[in-house]
Amino acid sequence: MSFLTQQLPRQIRRSLSSSAATHVAIKHVTIIGGGQMGAGIAQVAASTGHTVMLVDTNEDILKKSIKGIEASLIRVVKKKFADKPEAGEEFIQKVLQNVTTSTDAGASIQSSDLVLEAIVENLKIKQDLFGHLDKLAPAHTIFASNTSSLSISDIASSTNRLDRFGGLHFFNPVPMMKLVEVIGTSATSQKTFDSLLNFSKVLGKTPVSCKDTPGFIVNRLLVPYTLEAIRLHERGFFCAFPSSGHGSKEDIDIAMKLGAGYPMGPFELSDYVGLDTMKFIMDGWYAMDPDNPLFAPSKLLNKLVAEGKFGKKTGEGFYKYK
Repeated sequence: MSFLTQQLPRQIRRSLSSSAATHVAIKHVTIIGGGQMGAGIAQVAASTGHTVMLVDTNEDILKKSIKGIEASLIRVVKKKFADKPEAGEEFIQKVLQNVTTSTDAGASIQSSDLVLEAIVENLKIKQDLFGHLDKLAPAHTIFASNTSSLSISDIASSTNRLDRFGGLHFFNPVPMMKLVEVIGTSATSQKTFDSLLNFSKVLGKTPVSCKDTPGFIVNRLLVPYTLEAIRLHERGFFCAFPSSGHGSKEDIDIAMKLGAGYPMGPFELSDYVGLDTMKFIMDGWYAMDPDNPLFAPSKLLNKLVAEGKFGKKTGEGFYKYK
């Protein structure tokens, strides 16, 4: 039964279901990509008793990933085991023992219940990866992407397991952020979708169900919001009284923090996410729907990215961090 049939009345859904099992128990997880997101997901999965294989292209990246996981666990232990340091050290070692690393993706998925990629946001690279792994993975293995902006259907099209393919979009930093967007396509089976929902809950996260639309829920609302803030700022450059500060990025950030209760203003958030990432997402959406004014390019954003000013990670974006 397709993910989309969950919108039908319950009795009809039951009649369409042909499987007694509601979900696959995910115990062994392979994560492709040892960057911040992949390492964060690996940490959370290992902390909840899953056997994790973390895969990347070279050993240096993987060594850095493990160091990052260990440093994050130390921070967790200081809060969770403040009065029991020995128990905290035991917890760290137990979690680290659940994580194995490899540079061979194909050899790493033979016993995996779930293969989750968290690599560069490039459709062809993701398609090539899954197309290759599809030939090697066991039939029961579920594939999932952590993409924040690309179509799950497009990524899955390179495989022959469309019914066992979905999206799991985590948020950064993964150990702290509770939300996971679980995405189903028109071909995702209900069993697969329920398995991904259950896996998210076992990780201690709160899953929300999403359709395979650009940006899913959070980014579909958040990215246009930040772009509209940038446009407001751009218009402020040409206002009649520029000395009044109308439309300044500082005023906009303060207004949204104090007026809407947001922890960060849109410019602070954009710098945190990465202006290159913001531009990549918007360029992709604009290419798909050029008549949608929400996806219109920003000259200021394009200028900053062209200058290599991506935000906090480069030391300068809308604000300077050096």
